[in-house]
Amino acid sequence: MRPRPSKPILSKALEQPIFYASFKTPLGRMGIAATPKGICWTSSIIESESGFANRLEQTFLRKPEKSAARLKRYQDELEAYFSGQLKVFKAPLDFVLGTEFQKSVWRKLLSVPYGTTRDYSWLARSVGNPAACRAVGNANGKNPVSIIVPCHRIVQKNGTLGGYTGGVQIKEFLLNLEGADHGSV
Repeated sequence: MRPRPSKPILSKALEQPIFYASFKTPLGRMGIAATPKGICWTSSIIESESGFANRLEQTFLRKPEKSAARLKRYQDELEAYFSGQLKVFKAPLDFVLGTEFQKSVWRKLLSVPYGTTRDYSWLARSVGNPAACRAVGNANGKNPVSIIVPCHRIVQKNGTLGGYTGGVQIKEFLLNLEGADHGSV
């Protein structure tokens, strides 16, 4: 049975302040956002910090507050990941957006180890719905905390990369960084 689509839940997002910062990575300028509970959004590549802040305001329906100091520990973890020194993120997450099905997919993604890949059918079976490959693929593509929640580690059954919301070249870069065995574009 297919999961029924439902609207993203925004109520928690409306009750909390949203903090944001940006910093340079090997991919370009990255944006991160968090609530007091944890990271709620990452953007692998942003064109400008003001554009990122506008997108956060549209998504979370509140003006975000710039605060590099509050997000420094998250930035440090991401920088350690990009330098090959961090394999498991310890940053707390706050899934304030998404349906319960999407959140179950994102939580399952956290179990895919660094440097490995799984396919969409594995992900569908792991969330208890083996026929939902397309639905888990859609949830994977809506992951608001990419890189930390490793949606890039999900590939097609034949081993090829498949798609990636940020661009398949970013997916390939991340898998190469991790030394993961995978197909190519």
